[in-house]
Amino acid sequence: MSDDLSTLEAWAGALLAQLQPGQRRIITRRIAQDLRRSQAQRIASQQAPDGAPYAARKQRKNLRGKKGRIKRQKAAMFEKIRTQKNLKIEQDENQLSVGFFGRAARIARVHQEGLTDKVAKKGPEYRYPARPLLGFSATDQALIRDSMLRHFANF
Repeated sequence: MSDDLSTLEAWAGALLAQLQPGQRRIITRRIAQDLRRSQAQRIASQQAPDGAPYAARKQRKNLRGKKGRIKRQKAAMFEKIRTQKNLKIEQDENQLSVGFFGRAARIARVHQEGLTDKVAKKGPEYRYPARPLLGFSATDQALIRDSMLRHFANF
């Protein structure tokens, strides 16, 4: 996988080096937006970058039964963390990054690596199973390639 990324980086780096800084900023911004959209869709479908499904949530005991609209709705995992507010793009002239920053980064890191964290502020500690939120898949690499080729075709 990292060998494929280095090949993609060499290919894309050579093409990007030929562009003016303004054009480079435009194309990297578009690629970053496409990557963010792709990552958010993959997180919503609850799949790791390699296509494996996330580990299931731990089920709580049903002590009183389900009542009310809120308990009938199935809450999606990572519903808020995959929004644009939390899944951000950082960019400069030479690089771009799509990821979590601030408090969302700590939460994402715990789930990405399967670390131990407190359930609530004063709650018990729980070892979360590894659920990789971010990563490159083969479709992401193809997405980067296609975005660059589309830009150069219009150029």
